[in-house]
Amino acid sequence: MSLSARLGIGFMKVLAHLPLPALRAFGAGLGHLLYWVARPRRKVVDRNLEVCLPSLSREERRRIARQTFVYVAQSWLDRSWLWHAPREVVQARLDVRGAPRDLQELASGNRAVILFAPHFYGLDAAATALTMKMARPSMTIYTTQRDPMINEWARVGRTRFGNVTALERTDGVKPVLHRLRRGEVLYLLPDMDFGPSQSIFVPFFGVPAATVPSLSRFAQLGRAIVMPVVSRLTPGGYEIDLLPPWDDFPTGDIEVDTARMNRELEGYIRAMPSQYYWVHRRFKTRPEGAPSVY
Repeated sequence: MSLSARLGIGFMKVLAHLPLPALRAFGAGLGHLLYWVARPRRKVVDRNLEVCLPSLSREERRRIARQTFVYVAQSWLDRSWLWHAPREVVQARLDVRGAPRDLQELASGNRAVILFAPHFYGLDAAATALTMKMARPSMTIYTTQRDPMINEWARVGRTRFGNVTALERTDGVKPVLHRLRRGEVLYLLPDMDFGPSQSIFVPFFGVPAATVPSLSRFAQLGRAIVMPVVSRLTPGGYEIDLLPPWDDFPTGDIEVDTARMNRELEGYIRAMPSQYYWVHRRFKTRPEGAPSVY
């Protein structure tokens, strides 16, 4: 166990007791600092915004970039209370919205459900909020952290409420499909670039993007419906919108389905562009012969 990990986790446990306005103010200050200090990552954000939202003015994109660093810091610090504050504090800060029949289906239905959870900064809050409301088993897939202590801290935090199983990405697809076919819920975050071996190229804001087709494959093989989850960081906590299941999905055509996923995601992003995870090098994998975006 590294000393830095132990101190970092201890610091987060202390932050869990701060009033939310104070914690958010701390996060805002840290985010503004990161915007100026983390220059390589700021260049990634600037380039992503330039490629994906070219119709915005340079000043509008700069404003979004500054705000996204604030959300990076605030959402990271919010893990303190999401993973350590009393249940009643967590519940009071999470506002889950959706059609009653969809919420009921998620909470205690019999059909397998895949929650399409794009990388908005409230994704951890959304997972916590929904598992607090679910009576049936659910699962999530995560990337193993290098430090075992940090890895265990994140795993325990993400499975804190409800009957949740955290599967490592290296576990493969078999345990996921097995659980889906039993009618469980999968919280899936497939909108990142995991390299050419796991991806297909489909448009994302009109640019070919290496995209994991797992949403289509899991829905098809697991006989699951897909419900999008869109999370928004707010002054009082988070708003989590459970959207209606997609009609005519999956189609049996992985490329068509994955292109639709990106197209739907574009709409969610346009509604709140500063809340999306632009710090990720979304276009790092390029089609053969194509120049680097970055």
